[in-house]
Amino acid sequence: MVKLNKIYTRTGDDGTTGLGTGARVPKYDLRVDAYGAVDEANAAIGIARLHVGADAVLDAILTRIQNDLFDLGADLCVPPAAHEPPGTALRIVPAQVARLEEDIDALNAGLTPLTSFVLPAGSPAAAHLHLARTICRRAERIMVELSHQGDGQVGAPAIQYVNRLSDLLFVAARHANARGAGDVLWVPGASR
Repeated sequence: MVKLNKIYTRTGDDGTTGLGTGARVPKYDLRVDAYGAVDEANAAIGIARLHVGADAVLDAILTRIQNDLFDLGADLCVPPAAHEPPGTALRIVPAQVARLEEDIDALNAGLTPLTSFVLPAGSPAAAHLHLARTICRRAERIMVELSHQGDGQVGAPAIQYVNRLSDLLFVAARHANARGAGDVLWVPGASR
C-alpha cells in the first residue's frame, strides 16, 4: 500500500530522482523520461474523461487504462533484473494488452469506415483523446529507445501495451466523435 504523508522530500533538489530500486539517477535519465511521458498521457486521458459525458462504456475503459498507466509507471521505474523471479516487481502482463485489443475491437465495431486520415479534432473528448494518443506515441518511442540500451531493458508486454494504447486512443477519439460521423477528415492539399 502506498502511503504519502509528506509531499516534498527535498531529495530531488540536486537534480536527481529515485527509481523504485532506490537508485538515484539524473532527472533527465531516459527511464525517468519514459515514465514521465506515461504520466503525461495519463493526465491527458483524465482531461478527456471530463468530456465523455454520459458514455459510461468509454469512461470505464479510460478509468481502467488510467490505473494500468500507473502500473506501467511502476514497471518502468524498476529496471528489470536478469532472471527476475515472477512477482518480484509490478509489471505489465499480456492480459492487460489483450484487454486493450478487446476494447479496440468493441469500440471499432460501431464506427463508420474511414475514407481518409482524420485530423485530431471534432468534439472536445475526441481532441483530448488525440492529444493523449500523441503523448502515448512519444512514450512508446522513449520506451523503445530505453529497451535498446545495454542496461535499460523494458519488458515486451510494457512496449506492447503502450503500442496498443495509442491504437485504442485513436479508436476512442473516433467513438467520441459520434462514432466516426463527427470526424474531421484530412483533405490533402486543401489550402494550396
